[in-house]
This record gives sequence, C-alpha cells and structure tokens, in this order.
Amino acid sequence: MRVRVEVVGEGETDVEVDDDGTYADVVRAVGYSPHETSVLVDGSPVPEDQPVEAERVRVLRLIKGGAE
Repeated sequence: MRVRVEVVGEGETDVEVDDDGTYADVVRAVGYSPHETSVLVDGSPVPEDQPVEAERVRVLRLIKGGAE
C-alpha cells in the first residue's frame, strides 16, 4: 500500500507498507520511532498499532533534537 506522509515541518514523501501494515510501520518507513511521534489522519491521532486505512497521513514529531 502506498501512503503519502507529511512529516510536519519537514516535507512530504511517499512510502510503501504491506497491506496489513500499521501506522507504526509508516513512521518507521520515514525514519522515526513510533515513540517519538504521533500519527494524524484527518487531523485526529490514530493508535500506532492500528492497521493503515488512510492514503495520506501527517506525522508530528514529539521529540526533536537535544542540547548542543
């Protein structure tokens, strides 16, 4: 399944996940851990273990960077 992913503040990309993939798989496909993000579908958060049903999602990074 092809999913259009917008990482808020970083841009958009298309990723491929298995037909039985979860939103956690989508997050991993764009290079992040599900523990540091929230996935939004139509503006509402979805559980990371829920099967992907949307063709377009937004990923909001909750943890970013650190002290430099």
